[in-house]
Amino acid sequence: MQQTRRPRPFRPPAGETSTRPTALPALVAGSLAAALLLTGCMGQERVCGSGRYPVKAVGNTDGQDCVADGQEPPEGYVRYPAGMVPEHVGDKWDRHWGTIVVDAEGRPTQP
Repeated sequence: MQQTRRPRPFRPPAGETSTRPTALPALVAGSLAAALLLTGCMGQERVCGSGRYPVKAVGNTDGQDCVADGQEPPEGYVRYPAGMVPEHVGDKWDRHWGTIVVDAEGRPTQP
């Protein structure tokens, strides 16, 4: 039976430090950074999915729903004003409208 020899571990010459490249950690870190950049809004959940838009509930601060594009909001909901529509959970307009109560016309009222 023939024995196979195992490769010996790399050892630098006496007095020298290792010159063996250690690219794997750098490659992993670079890949992770690229993935985070490519995903854009990492951790930001959209208020509504594709083909839907958000609507505000009348009479309270936290009511919100999503309606299919091309459809009117159901009774008890109004559209957000143009340019003030929340897109991501926790964005500027999502936080703003979470403190506002609106009437059936979409006008802010006292809570």
